[in-house]
Amino acid sequence: MSEPEGGPEPEDSEVADNTGMVRDFISGRLVRATPEELDAVQVFSRRLVEDYGYPREHIQTRPQHRVRMRPSDKKKTFPVDIAVFSAPEHIENNLSIVVECKKRNEEEGEEQLRLYLDMSAAELGVWFNGQSHLYLQKLHHQDGSRTYRRLPNIPRYLQRVEDVGLYKRKDLIKPSNLKSIFRDVRNHLAGMTTGVTRDEALAREIINVLFCKIYDEQETKQNDMVTFRVGVDEPEEEVRKRILALFEEVKTMGYGDVFSENDTIELDASSLTYVVGELQNYEIMAADRDAIGDAFETFIGPALRGGEGQFFTPRNVVRMIVDMIDPKPGERILDPACGSGGFLIHALGHVWARLRVEAGERNWNHRELARREQRAATDGFRGIDKDSFLSQVTKAYMALVGDGRGGIACANSLIVPSEWSETTRERFPLGKFDAVITNPPFGKRIVVRGPALLSQYKLGYRWKRNVETDQLEQTEKLHDKQPPQIIFLERCLQFLRPGGRLGIVLPESLFGMPTHEYVVVYLRQRAKVRAVISMPEELFKTSGKGGTHAKVCIVLVENTVPKVDEDWPIFMATAKWCGHDSRGNPTVRRNENGALELLDDVPLITQRFFEIFGTADEFWSA
Repeated sequence: MSEPEGGPEPEDSEVADNTGMVRDFISGRLVRATPEELDAVQVFSRRLVEDYGYPREHIQTRPQHRVRMRPSDKKKTFPVDIAVFSAPEHIENNLSIVVECKKRNEEEGEEQLRLYLDMSAAELGVWFNGQSHLYLQKLHHQDGSRTYRRLPNIPRYLQRVEDVGLYKRKDLIKPSNLKSIFRDVRNHLAGMTTGVTRDEALAREIINVLFCKIYDEQETKQNDMVTFRVGVDEPEEEVRKRILALFEEVKTMGYGDVFSENDTIELDASSLTYVVGELQNYEIMAADRDAIGDAFETFIGPALRGGEGQFFTPRNVVRMIVDMIDPKPGERILDPACGSGGFLIHALGHVWARLRVEAGERNWNHRELARREQRAATDGFRGIDKDSFLSQVTKAYMALVGDGRGGIACANSLIVPSEWSETTRERFPLGKFDAVITNPPFGKRIVVRGPALLSQYKLGYRWKRNVETDQLEQTEKLHDKQPPQIIFLERCLQFLRPGGRLGIVLPESLFGMPTHEYVVVYLRQRAKVRAVISMPEELFKTSGKGGTHAKVCIVLVENTVPKVDEDWPIFMATAKWCGHDSRGNPTVRRNENGALELLDDVPLITQRFFEIFGTADEFWSA
């Protein structure tokens, strides 16, 4: 499960405010917040500075640099969306790169680029519409003619065109906007790839390619040339051959339980070259966002997952839950509906951060710290998902970031444990986990049914009010069917040891509708509710196929049966803002200094939690 990061620094924001204006990343001027401006001009302007290293003073966006329409023209009339110069002086002889963002499709974009390059001193052109790209180089010939060739990418600042793709491991850089890059790749593949058309098939392909990239980053020495690369004029079949060989290494170097022997990359040579060219500059493992989660959400989330109730949890919410649950080295952590592994990956990072602090206190050497990190991942983390593809994604990503792949299983968390495989029963014992963190599937179209399954749960039975005591009590009659979130709640408690901690995302209707009163009664009898945090309706609206308007809350539960008349503190909060609106756009406003700031109450709630309790340990022991 994945989530958005916080917004960019306010003074550099490419986010429109409610005035319909946006502050240009290069010039600092306020300009109209058109889709072209937000999705293309501002995104690529930032990429030129942060990813390619061009000095901001070498770039012109506002006022726009102009080029001639015809060689005979004295007046320059064509406005260039982004002009890059070889020096701070923005004069024609210094113009080196022109970027076109207005044209909607590649054919029109290339035509416009050729015109710009013909009519200017620029040697390189870029078409980028926020969804796809094209890189062109102008070539001069002895007879005075000009031709153009496509490049896999443009050179970084002070780099020669011939050096594109000739990267050593130490040359790779942290990407500034990985989601934009994935969106570009996805749109190209969807429109151009032969033989791979379904979103899930595309997701499988790109994730296999990403594992090649991540593996190459991990195994290549700093001064050695990376294998995941494509050079200028390099034959596409040679690129494909190299990447396929790299994938064979990924499969055989200890990942036999992640990939099958027959797994391969089926992208055609042209498509694979495009993807490699777009990703080769970057160190994916240094990204602020979970590359696999982003790829999955970009490639498959909007098309396929909503119908199964699998809405990806925004990472600000994941971070809040993990920080409050506070998993520790040596504890057993479980997500019984792990999806693409967002909760597990973030919780693993949380545990590793604790180990690094301990390493400093105890003066562990690097080898000892690495050993303990791997043991924490291997021994402490477990995840289950009934979707074979999702469980494979989580298993592979856990393997690449620090092992723990053996703790991931493809199974139905809700069925009778005796029906699990022997290995799954051994690795997922009921009553043994210290913490469960999860966002179970929910939705109107998915239900849990069947006497064998429902009879495992008190919430699988109907409850009836006792006329004498006026209390709801469990009957001996089973429901015909139940929403999965209700059954998951009880299963999560069954997985926990006494005193274990649960962090779960649930629809607020479970706690507010009279028809679900029995769920509240059961929960209060069975465990201690320690926190309820209400989320805005927009949280999941942008996820899945059209998203869902289901209003949810975060519930923290201690697996301890309350004593009669026992009191304990309950943390309660309401988030009005979650960082994005129902269309997925960041929610921003101008502060008193005139700068844009992201409206996101989630980190503020976490901050308030720690202000009140000091530490998570003090909260759970209160």
